[in-house]
Amino acid sequence: MNFPITRKRRLRKTERLREAMAETHLRPADLIYPLFINDEQHSRVAVLSMPGIYQNSVNNAVIEAGKALEAGIRAVLVFGIPSEKDQEGSSAWFEQGVVQRAIRELKRQFGKDLMVIADTCLCEYTSHGHCGVLLEGRVLNDPSLELLARTAVSQAEAGADMIAPSDMMDGRVAYIRDALDDAGYDDTPIMAYSAKYASALYGPFRDAAESTPASGDRKGYQMDPRNAREALEEVSLDIQEGADIVMVKPALPYLDIISQVRKMTNLPVAAYNVSGEYSMVKAAAANGWLDEKATVLELLTGIKRAGADLIISYHALDAAAWLKSAP
Repeated sequence: MNFPITRKRRLRKTERLREAMAETHLRPADLIYPLFINDEQHSRVAVLSMPGIYQNSVNNAVIEAGKALEAGIRAVLVFGIPSEKDQEGSSAWFEQGVVQRAIRELKRQFGKDLMVIADTCLCEYTSHGHCGVLLEGRVLNDPSLELLARTAVSQAEAGADMIAPSDMMDGRVAYIRDALDDAGYDDTPIMAYSAKYASALYGPFRDAAESTPASGDRKGYQMDPRNAREALEEVSLDIQEGADIVMVKPALPYLDIISQVRKMTNLPVAAYNVSGEYSMVKAAAANGWLDEKATVLELLTGIKRAGADLIISYHALDAAAWLKSAP
């Protein structure tokens, strides 16, 4: 049948009809809110390249997490900014490290109501800013695995509900899985940054996490943006190694990858709506070039439509409030 019998606009006539016909639904519970936590007391430092985002002390991170819960967000992803760094990134696994203290306090305050996900990497903790052991300008894969596993276990001991390795070392999911199991945390899931691209869109994050490499770049271990088949292989390897959730990062330039990953696995798929994606929208909105609310909700819905079950986003707090207030 065709026009005039078929008129697709009939089902777009009213808001209620459009809502009833919607194929993709974005909910606050689909969102994960990242938190940057520093070693200071009662601190709240604005990240200039990410308007609305702050480095928070532990007590202020608790306040931010409370706002997220109130908005309907059920999970936060925590990043630590230690006061001291060294070549190995040893503060990443200290019992009294900034992330470990934050995890304990978040779980004490919110218990099972809030899922606390620990980003597991070394870049925020190393003096050189790379995600593993550095020797003569080269990041060493295998020696880094022990340090990442030690970090993951310390985060689980602090009470993390989920471990999220973001380093892109080969074999790290299996190494972390074995370490968690051996330490008695066999029920702690792993959300792997499986297809993490070496993207130009991470710049504002590196301001927030103070993790810019002192020299070189991360192209030797993060993925080449030109490759898609390789991403599927990375995801497949992480699944074989025991990942419970797989992730694509960034989200918006890699919607095709999210879609392909969704088709290849029944595991939950996460996508990271990264700092550069966030800051571009904020800058355009501040200049009056875009409607921020409409743009953010459209972008997040696009990520969900591509196949993401979970979306990590700095927009999460605002987006959840807008979703809750929708008619």
